[in-house]
Amino acid sequence: MMSHFRWTTLWPLLLATSLSPSTLAEDRNTASAVFAAGCFWCVEEAYDKVEGVVATTSGFSGGDVANPGYDQVVAGGTGHAEVVKVEYDPEKVDYSTLLYVFWRNVDPFAENRQFCDQGASYRSALFPMNQAQRQAAEDSRAEVTERFEREVATEINDFKAFYPAAEYHQDYYDKNPLRYQFYKSACGRSDRLEEIWGDEAEASRQP
Repeated sequence: MMSHFRWTTLWPLLLATSLSPSTLAEDRNTASAVFAAGCFWCVEEAYDKVEGVVATTSGFSGGDVANPGYDQVVAGGTGHAEVVKVEYDPEKVDYSTLLYVFWRNVDPFAENRQFCDQGASYRSALFPMNQAQRQAAEDSRAEVTERFEREVATEINDFKAFYPAAEYHQDYYDKNPLRYQFYKSACGRSDRLEEIWGDEAEASRQP
């Protein structure tokens, strides 16, 4: 299995701090959303390109273990998925646009894996933080199901908590571009996205 785990085993992991919905967006002018689309390095890169996104943070959500470490999560058993918390300016970009970007940066048919990374921690999932986000998430999944006329594996789960990953993982694509590009290429992410989405693959905005 090709995974970015091999490049992190020599680095100490920091204990994460749980963030509740009320603290995810400290600035009242921003909102937050949480997405699981496989390797969080790649998801950060995708959302950092979106106009109106203020910040992205790699971390973990969806499990029952508090303050999980990276090794725990990828080994399985915690219930968490690798996710990215996206802080955005609603006056510049809306949640529907973020959903559009999400779908075109994920293989919606892969169950408990994304591209070369296998296991439940790499599953695709949406974590709506309020009823409006949930309705939008459900509507978007229905649209993808109708478009491809096949079952979509992407989960929609209520948001409970977000635990940031160690600093080593934050902005990895920018801090370690050569290793990142090798991983992304070898993992076949871009090729698979193009196979599914064509010209829409890896979109950073709606057309």
